[in-house]
Amino acid sequence: MLNVKDLNVYYGTIHALKDVNIEVDKGEIVTIVGANGAGKSTLMWTLSGVLKPKSGSIIYNGKPHPLTAHDAAAAGIILVPERRRLYANLTVKENLMMGAFLRKDTEGIKQDLEYIYSLFPILKERTNQYAGTLSGGEQQMAAIARGLMSRPKILLLDEPSLGLSPIYTAEVFKTILEIKAQKTTILLAEQNAKKALEIADKAYVLETGRVVLQGSGKDLLANPAVQEAYLGVRHAII
Repeated sequence: MLNVKDLNVYYGTIHALKDVNIEVDKGEIVTIVGANGAGKSTLMWTLSGVLKPKSGSIIYNGKPHPLTAHDAAAAGIILVPERRRLYANLTVKENLMMGAFLRKDTEGIKQDLEYIYSLFPILKERTNQYAGTLSGGEQQMAAIARGLMSRPKILLLDEPSLGLSPIYTAEVFKTILEIKAQKTTILLAEQNAKKALEIADKAYVLETGRVVLQGSGKDLLANPAVQEAYLGVRHAII
């Protein structure tokens, strides 16, 4: 569904992504793990059309990636950005309807709104509340819900557990699995390596802009280098 090959992205003179190669198959959860500054968000912003690569290719559903963020969204590539980025002075419902901005199917929008409220009952309770007054966990739910209102073909989730309590973090990962069950493909960038790898069909480790490891989520969870770098496991030196 998504094939990224030899991708290079710069911020001015800073080489943020270096010959990155990843593949995402339809229906998968693919996880990108890495520390702060590894390039996870840069990859997400590039795939969503906000940043432009200097070189390399992005093939989406067998065709070159759309050139603009607007075209990427219209093609079903939907980003749920780091730190939620809701419209604080709009209500929860108004934020959700912004996710459906490009859609014209009125009846489908109504059905999806009801699905969203079944997935996140708290959002139905908060429907007329300003998004800026929600708790961090509620805001993350609203951000994911806004993305789902676009009917994404591939959902890009950038650090969805950032700053959340353990209870809300568990809720977010449960929701990600529920979204996958609805046949939505997910690319997840996440610092919580343990939880992200546990649910991943496939995973990549980014370090300073390069992919240094890849494999199934299960394989990377068992990898000693990953365990030491991201899971806090220390292996004895013999």
